[in-house]
Amino acid sequence: MARELTIDGFTINDQSDCYVIAEIGHNHQGDLDQCKKMFDVAKECGANAVKLQKRDNRTMFTKEMYDSPYLHRNSYAPTYGEHRDKLEFSKEQHLELIAHSKKIGVTFFSTAFDIPSADFLADLDMPAYKIASGDTINIPLLRHVAKLGKPMIISSGGCTMEDVVRAYRAVMPINPQLCILQCTSGYPAEFEELNLKVIHTFRERFPDVVIGLSAHDNGIAMATVAYVMGASVVEKHFTLNRAAKGTDHAFSLTPKGLERMVRDLRRTRISMGDGMKRCYESEKGPLYKMQKKLVAARDLPAGHVITEADIGIRSPNDGLPPYEFDNILGMRLTAPLKSDGNFSYDILESADSRQAAGGRAQ
Repeated sequence: MARELTIDGFTINDQSDCYVIAEIGHNHQGDLDQCKKMFDVAKECGANAVKLQKRDNRTMFTKEMYDSPYLHRNSYAPTYGEHRDKLEFSKEQHLELIAHSKKIGVTFFSTAFDIPSADFLADLDMPAYKIASGDTINIPLLRHVAKLGKPMIISSGGCTMEDVVRAYRAVMPINPQLCILQCTSGYPAEFEELNLKVIHTFRERFPDVVIGLSAHDNGIAMATVAYVMGASVVEKHFTLNRAAKGTDHAFSLTPKGLERMVRDLRRTRISMGDGMKRCYESEKGPLYKMQKKLVAARDLPAGHVITEADIGIRSPNDGLPPYEFDNILGMRLTAPLKSDGNFSYDILESADSRQAAGGRAQ
């Protein structure tokens, strides 16, 4: 099976541009207009998709966790559950966001954190589903989402290889439209823990699915490295203000960062080329001055047999190239050649063995 995935009409494979997901998460701060603005800016920056998160907080948290105090600068409510509820959009708000994403031409989907949220998103006909790292071991959720029949993107932060293989085996018999992301669930992730070589490991272990990177590191350079290593999808958290209220803003990309990352990823695909070494037309001008030719090192008479001392190697490159050096040794000039004059096979002929030997001995 080909390593390929199509999301909302965009085909992702080893030859495509990197599919860039701007992970908005809850950086919209529960503000619908702010979220729309983030969609707009992400699209302007070149992202292929914008992604939110959907939680049914009463279902996914224990009552104790839902009611636990949550009082600090990033809190939107006094308890953790109420704080999370403040950041959720209703069905009507989701419909507005869907309409807006279609209007501006950016793909919109979400992470389903639980089965009720997956059903909520399915009712909205989301084009794809993200599974967060924490749910890669949640086999019931994986199977439920797989049955929805849409592309699935699974993050692997905090997972062992056994966890990832288990998830793969749970999903693939139901729905082979799968992408697995290397991920380190540090916020931000330390560079020494990114372990980008896992991308190679995943590509070898899962040859029939798209591999990508969910990057929580600060900066944009590692996304390009990951793409070169075979990551066809890159997900990065996105914000309009890194100092804004909320836990994810500080390690998220600002618009300028997202724009530069997309630019670099697009340049990378073009720069990688087709692997066939060639000389480009654009190189011929510079090489005229930089490359060299074979010329007479001094005035040489007709009949002279060429020795090493007779040959100069000088620019520009409008004559015999230096790799012909050995080939003209021992040949005889049929016409005189001034110093710096170009050697040419038009004025060279083979000398007899005696003359050639004598020429080399000079």
